[in-house]
Amino acid sequence: MLTLTRLPDWVPPGTDDTVPSAARIYDYMLGGGHNFAVDRKAATQAEQFIPHARGVARLNRAFLRRAVRFMIDQGIRQFLDIGSGVPTVGNVHEIAQDADPECRVVYVDHDPVAVAHSRLILAGNDRAIALKADARDPSRILADPRLRRQLDLDEPIGMLFLCLLHWIPDESDPPGLMRHYIDAMASGSHLAITHITEDYLPYQVREALKIGTRGGDPVKSRPYDEVLTMFGDLELVEPGLVGCGTWHPAGPGDIAEDPTLNQVLYAGMARKP
Repeated sequence: MLTLTRLPDWVPPGTDDTVPSAARIYDYMLGGGHNFAVDRKAATQAEQFIPHARGVARLNRAFLRRAVRFMIDQGIRQFLDIGSGVPTVGNVHEIAQDADPECRVVYVDHDPVAVAHSRLILAGNDRAIALKADARDPSRILADPRLRRQLDLDEPIGMLFLCLLHWIPDESDPPGLMRHYIDAMASGSHLAITHITEDYLPYQVREALKIGTRGGDPVKSRPYDEVLTMFGDLELVEPGLVGCGTWHPAGPGDIAEDPTLNQVLYAGMARKP
């Protein structure tokens, strides 16, 4: 007799729990609880090739904190986080609103679990919202009236694409896609990007990605020059596009003990002059 497994109450209706999701794998690697067995299995298998893959996830999260604080120091008070994933401790709105309660944040993700849980967390916070949309549809996202009510695109904005662009295949033209977002940014805006690469650990990263995304969306790792094109004609902030753990580290916890892990993700920030 077939036994149906009841999904947790926080899972939106229609969610497929048989296919791994990037947002939920990332949530699991950060120690979150909004993931399924298929996500945990994919993450565990990927760690066979990158034994400290969870450390890479933490490096990305630490970069998010430093990036938002850097933008705050530049006077930015509104943020657009594309591919925000399942919210965990240290979200953009927590970091930004801790520095200035007036900061406004819009999260965008296409994963229903990520969006549903984001909305639960943000209930009662009238300066932060979550939208369900595909990053490959910038016109829809940027024209969304809910985003327009929250953000003034005529003023500088902090835009984040962290661990997202490697999920967008070449045929979707990621640099061209980014031009749509960059064109919408006012002068003085900042763009932060992290992207997986095989430049330093080609075999390990390639094999980990094969397992970690089996049955789900494929990942396209890219070399330095290709990741650099994602910033368009913006001005890179020093030290440029570097290993994730080496971009303005604030302490030992921002850099992996194993130096090779600092090179699994590229990280960088650029400013629109």
